[in-house]
Amino acid sequence: MFAKTIFSTILVAVLASGVQAYSGDATYYYPNGGYGACGTQLQNTDYIVALNPVQYSSGANCGRRINVQYQGKSVQATVADLCPGCGSGGVDLSPVAFEQLAPLSAGRIQVTWDFV
Repeated sequence: MFAKTIFSTILVAVLASGVQAYSGDATYYYPNGGYGACGTQLQNTDYIVALNPVQYSSGANCGRRINVQYQGKSVQATVADLCPGCGSGGVDLSPVAFEQLAPLSAGRIQVTWDFV
């Protein structure tokens, strides 16, 4: 009975927090000073991310920060662009953000992430 009560309490706390983790492919791209789908100019040295169409949510998540994890490493990036070719859960990071997780030569890695 005690374990059931503890489990119920934890479950309610998790559901109440509203935190949802996503997983998918992470790649990188060079914004090269262009304007992202969120309307701001983006540089290769900015810690930015382009979200897949599902999580981009027609721009509703522009400006939000996400925390991306890969093999014990993490990086935070700001949603600034749309990645139309990314699958659900997928992200496209700036090179500087990607390199916090893996070398650019890795090209594509499996990550988990959530909104901060």
